[in-house]
Amino acid sequence: MAVQAEQAEQAEQADQADQTEGTEQEVFSFQAEAAQILDLMVHSLYSNKEIFLRELISNSSDAIDRLRLELLSHSELPEAEGPLRIRVSHDNDGRTITITDNGIGMSRDEVIANIGTIAKSGTQEFLRSLTGDQLKDATMIGQFGVGFYSSFIVADRVVLTTRRAGLEPGEAVRWESDGRGEYTLETVEQPDRGTTIVLHLREGEDDLLNGWRLRSIIEKYSDHISVPILMPAEAESKAEEEEAKPKADTTVNRASALWARPKSELGDKDYSDFYKHISGEFNDPLAWVHTKIEGTYEYTLLLFIPSSAPYDLWVTESRRGVRLHVQRVFIMEDTGQILPKYLRFIRGVIDSSDLPLNVSREILQGSRAVDNIRVNAVKKVLRRLVELADDEPEKYATFWKEFGMTLKEGIADDYSNRDEIAKLLRFNSTKSASDDPDTSLADYVARMKEGQEHIYYFLAPSHAAAKASPHLEAFRTKGVEVLLLSEGVDNWVVSSLREFDDKKLQSVAQGDGDLGALADEEEKQAKEQADAEYAELLGKLKAYLSGQAWDVRLSTRLTTSPACIISNEPEIDVNLMQRLRGTGLPRQAVLELNPQHPLIQRINRRRDGKNIGEWAQVLFNQAVLTLGARIEDPTTFVRRLNSLLTALTEEEAAGAGEPVTGDGALRADDQGADGTAEPIDASDHEEAD
Repeated sequence: MAVQAEQAEQAEQADQADQTEGTEQEVFSFQAEAAQILDLMVHSLYSNKEIFLRELISNSSDAIDRLRLELLSHSELPEAEGPLRIRVSHDNDGRTITITDNGIGMSRDEVIANIGTIAKSGTQEFLRSLTGDQLKDATMIGQFGVGFYSSFIVADRVVLTTRRAGLEPGEAVRWESDGRGEYTLETVEQPDRGTTIVLHLREGEDDLLNGWRLRSIIEKYSDHISVPILMPAEAESKAEEEEAKPKADTTVNRASALWARPKSELGDKDYSDFYKHISGEFNDPLAWVHTKIEGTYEYTLLLFIPSSAPYDLWVTESRRGVRLHVQRVFIMEDTGQILPKYLRFIRGVIDSSDLPLNVSREILQGSRAVDNIRVNAVKKVLRRLVELADDEPEKYATFWKEFGMTLKEGIADDYSNRDEIAKLLRFNSTKSASDDPDTSLADYVARMKEGQEHIYYFLAPSHAAAKASPHLEAFRTKGVEVLLLSEGVDNWVVSSLREFDDKKLQSVAQGDGDLGALADEEEKQAKEQADAEYAELLGKLKAYLSGQAWDVRLSTRLTTSPACIISNEPEIDVNLMQRLRGTGLPRQAVLELNPQHPLIQRINRRRDGKNIGEWAQVLFNQAVLTLGARIEDPTTFVRRLNSLLTALTEEEAAGAGEPVTGDGALRADDQGADGTAEPIDASDHEEAD
């Protein structure tokens, strides 16, 4: 609905433009989400007003990067019309600040799409992600692509004049608005390509009409921008200040690619500032990798591990955070050829000296240089994560909370690095001190009991269901640790990772549940005896459950519950089969009974009773529920259960010499032909099982 409304609004604006074509100035209304953001800028983020300059300079830098890419793809030199630069100036008399760039510029349609309507999902995501914390909300602006609107934090009128590269001087566009719901467009003359933004300051913002103040903001937020940011030189004396002679421009920022500078020149703040620039994030990164590779291929990696997940981490077509440069010239954002999908949260820059400047996605797919970059970049990131896990476990716990599920995808997707990724995995287990995943596979192996042959795990729909599952009872009794897996991706992890450190992974909901060497002689004898005592009951239950249970057998995994369902299929886990088939049960469902449970012992003593078929169904469906699966006919299950409970209650009452009321009491084995239960005759209570 939101998309349809957005399209209707754009169509209405296009109609407005058609109707007013030929007039000097056209009036448009802002899209609803744009109006919300304008209001936010004016009323909610005032205390962080410096960000307006950071955002506008960042936009200018992006426009220059896009110009380079477009011209290089046509074998043209970006500097043909002069050096690429961003210029900031102020006019005390006019009370304005001006930001100019000679980047790619915008056409009339692009101005409407990018500024007037912002027909992008990022706008709504931004509004939904607001926290109410002014500082955090202010720093999210760049991340969601709505930075231009920060102009209205300090300005009550904004005039933007732009001409797109390739258009004639007479096709420039002027956009103007006071941020109150409408904007105007008109066609103007502009000799040079690029964009000029003039901010008419609000009352009370005169402190920004100071060159030193503006320089300090640029140095604070934009020193790492690789394009020169120019400002008129400041007067060094009062006499010079009074001269009407224009001052020469000077470069405010370092104007060099940070990743190309020696690591010895860079501090943590330099890296953090650059990370915030390229990611639009507020928090510092957890860690980074900065290295230069030399040899057959030469390239520089500057890759950051974020401290929080981006809003679009789970969006299928989300942007990737790594930018590919060739000889310091931005070429494109990674679309999956450079870093694998499971590392899509990585932000940073890769600068190659071997790729052509006019590189295309098709060239990337068949490039040995790109293959080499990919292999080394992945290894460097995984190695840095190992260092983080070993040396700074608290930071790694933060990383795992944000990106653990994403990293797990690598077990299935990246066979060549599977062993390294496996070392980084963290799980909950029956020995975890809290509900936070804190157990690595190496930790598990180190804690294995003597004689234990497998790494045991259990898959469940939730962590709470996993902890309460009857499948864990015998393992807890023997002190055998079990990994508790409750995330959807865990199915693929255990299906792809068959072993770790020569120890096979084994589901406690598969197979016979035999703990092998951990069973003592007394337990083995008890099992043999129980098998003999319960053989007849097992046969009858299996016959009653034909078509539902693949087998019925005694359990070695239960200690307090009467029954559970496990899978007989060794190759695919129960929960994965549930997902693939959608029934909630494995294809070969096995009902296991606990021979030590009083209910099972009672049923075995009365295995010739009339209710044995009903008990078979109740035990099976009860086990279905504890598995987290679905009962196909819950009404019948409840009726059977109530009938059996009623019969047991009457039997106990009769044994105690209490009167038994037969009116309306139901017994499951006295059901009529239509499936409804008939009243029990009180005199018949001794036959109730």
